[in-house]
Amino acid sequence: MRTPTDAGRHQPPHRPHHRQHDLRFHGDSEVGDGLVDLAVNVRAGTPPPWLRERIAASLTGLAAYPDGSAAREAVAARHGRPAGEVLLTAGAAEAFVLLARALRPRRAVVVHPQFTEPESALRAAGHPVERVLLPARDGFRLDPAAVPAGADLVVVGNPTNPTSVLHPAALVRRLARPGRTLVVDEAFMDAVPGERESLAAAGDVPGLVVLRSLTKTWGLAGLRIGYLLAAPDTVAELARAQPLWAVSAPALAAAVACMEPQALAEAARAADTVTADRAYLVARLREVPGVEVAADPPAAPFLLLRLPAAEAVRLRLRELGWAVRRADTFPGLGATWLRVAVRDRRTSDAFTGALAAAMAAGTTAG
Repeated sequence: MRTPTDAGRHQPPHRPHHRQHDLRFHGDSEVGDGLVDLAVNVRAGTPPPWLRERIAASLTGLAAYPDGSAAREAVAARHGRPAGEVLLTAGAAEAFVLLARALRPRRAVVVHPQFTEPESALRAAGHPVERVLLPARDGFRLDPAAVPAGADLVVVGNPTNPTSVLHPAALVRRLARPGRTLVVDEAFMDAVPGERESLAAAGDVPGLVVLRSLTKTWGLAGLRIGYLLAAPDTVAELARAQPLWAVSAPALAAAVACMEPQALAEAARAADTVTADRAYLVARLREVPGVEVAADPPAAPFLLLRLPAAEAVRLRLRELGWAVRRADTFPGLGATWLRVAVRDRRTSDAFTGALAAAMAAGTTAG
């Protein structure tokens, strides 16, 4: 296995990028009956029984309008910030829509490859978007100098979906400046041991908005719960763009439960498990000729892979019972990339065997 050294000619950061990408395509579109799901980045075997019980207990209060006070206080305490710096959202995806609706950026920049909903939401709200494409030859590492100085809204993921790159917090901080809103998507940060490089507790960074999700580690994608952390005036502005009672009572109950000490301890153990399982998967992928892993080292519960004829391989994997995520819908990537979720070691053994078979079938057909 090699680390990618080049993805072709690097697009200059302020030149319009004309290739069309399906920004609304997501991993759940890959999943089908009978397929082993490596396309969606929700932790397997979740939500745990204790969390399901807490959510179920909240159902007795559905006649009342939801009150987010307790959940907001719990999130604030978890990150050491005042409650006025917390906005609860129906998943991190809602936060991108609120930002697009509430803010009026003159020059919005999205650092790619990354989760496509930020750009999609901005464009849907009528905002032009510029792309900064981080090249594979540099390991998709953040270069603050590539971001135009005149950008007054910058969006970056950390760790980044789909590349699995974890950017140093010091580099991300360099993107902040007066008059700029800096949005850092930390939806997968709780899968990083110690949450190193997180800016969730950094109340001193001007214009910083940090987004977090509870759907990935806790298996709550169907419940829709997340939150953002920002200065009180920013939170108030975004709250005005949010519908009343946007977060349901069961989602609020889940937020409170996931902020408790025993839950944070469980999440920390899960992050250690993901780290070990990811290292095992990378080692197994080294045994498959022609497969390259994008990040060195990877830091998220998924890997971005480059391999010949990736689209044909993806379709062959489906025939063998495996769902993986096509990656050509991410700006900055093309038809030679796939994203796979990290699972347990038995699943990784079976997957790498299927991947080798799918690639060999292509060689034989050729």
